[in-house]
Amino acid sequence: IEIKSPAPIESIALGALAMTPGVKIRDILNKGLSIRLFNRREQKHFWHPIFCKGQTWPTETPFKLILQASKNNQKIFEIIIGESQKEMFKILKQTINYLNENHPNIFTIADAKRGDIGNTSRRYAKAFFEDLGFDSITVAPYMGKDSVEPFLEFEDKHTILLALTSNPGAFDFQTLNPSKPLYQSVLETSKAWHNSKNLMYVVGATKAGYFKIIRDIVPNSFLLVPGIGAQGGNLEEVCKHGLNSDVGLLVNSSRAIIYASNGLDFAEHAAKKAEDIQLQMKLILSRN
Repeated sequence: IEIKSPAPIESIALGALAMTPGVKIRDILNKGLSIRLFNRREQKHFWHPIFCKGQTWPTETPFKLILQASKNNQKIFEIIIGESQKEMFKILKQTINYLNENHPNIFTIADAKRGDIGNTSRRYAKAFFEDLGFDSITVAPYMGKDSVEPFLEFEDKHTILLALTSNPGAFDFQTLNPSKPLYQSVLETSKAWHNSKNLMYVVGATKAGYFKIIRDIVPNSFLLVPGIGAQGGNLEEVCKHGLNSDVGLLVNSSRAIIYASNGLDFAEHAAKKAEDIQLQMKLILSRN
């Protein structure tokens, strides 16, 4: 027999309701939900709201979804439901505004991995740097100079170029050609780009053995280092070859902190995990 113990607040609320005949309680949605649809005439996807923020839940009337298909024998439909892009953009903007106004010393990074033809990159840069107010953004260098320089036009912002990433698939392309791997070409070529002093580079903690080579090419650049924690990166090894006179490392740990606990004690466990990593970094710096 499965015994479920509801949260204390829920127990108190339901108990109070049981003692108060004729009184009902309704939940209110604090986030809206939309469904992703495809407009065949315009050949693009769009989000259509189905449940709105502030709406009571359960709804008074059911939401009916009618599916149409033009392909014979189609057995599978993909339905994507989530927060609308407009609502997610609003929440993101509010978060960054709060950080910029109340904690201006916190360096914000949009891990968006953008990179497209010049005009499109220019719009991406405006959106993240001007409209949202991020300090930096990660950019993919595959399309070359004219896809990256629109981001570098912003003098007081930083562009973080993907060089040697932390995922296993990095070895598919980034380390090919032993005479000069792709990641080395990215580092060397990008140094000649306009306003390259504002370039930083993504180098995964899982590739600690490459840091010495990378530091020989870009000795003074800051490196954004993901992969500490869930991906198994070793902070000691990263610092051994990655530190420079200005420290030069922005160490990032995401999943190890975000998923520190699945319980109601999540905040405490996440804070403790973040503090552990910070103290480990502090100890390493004290020895250098």
